[in-house]
Amino acid sequence: MSAIVGEIVEPYAQALMSVAKSNNLTNEIGDNIRSLLELMENSEQLRKFLANPVIKPDDKKAVIGQIFREEMNPYLRNFTLLLVDRGRISFLEPIVKQYLALLRQFNKTVLAEVTSTVELNEGQRNHLSEKVKGMTGADHVEITTKIDPALIGGVIIKVGSRVVDASLRGQLRRIGIRLNA
Repeated sequence: MSAIVGEIVEPYAQALMSVAKSNNLTNEIGDNIRSLLELMENSEQLRKFLANPVIKPDDKKAVIGQIFREEMNPYLRNFTLLLVDRGRISFLEPIVKQYLALLRQFNKTVLAEVTSTVELNEGQRNHLSEKVKGMTGADHVEITTKIDPALIGGVIIKVGSRVVDASLRGQLRRIGIRLNA
């Protein structure tokens, strides 16, 4: 299955990136995609509607037209309608996530997934951003956050396959391992 997804997701994401680059809209389309992903994450009904093969393409296009109106870039709207025409709309989410990965690469940006016990304030985000830039040599850092009170304190930072566990829970676990050794 993952090979099929790769064969579908990558070319469509590359095509969208190509259109975005040639029209100097890479970041605008990226912002639109983040809004779209947020909408999809918050609406299981929308995800199921778009993925349902029984629903007519014209009905899907009408809903997409309502969603995209003026807020979304016309290139992204047309791209999404093309996915409906080609029967690929169920791959929308992985395609646009791949676009964001290509955008980060294009902008020399890394994605840092930060898990903390509480929501981070702006100062903490900036501090983490500088730390991640130092670790990776990237020009920019995009931070996504998750809250996990079980960490007790501190943070866990994941950048690609690298994980830095600076949580209190992680420190206690490491102490426990040393004591048992």
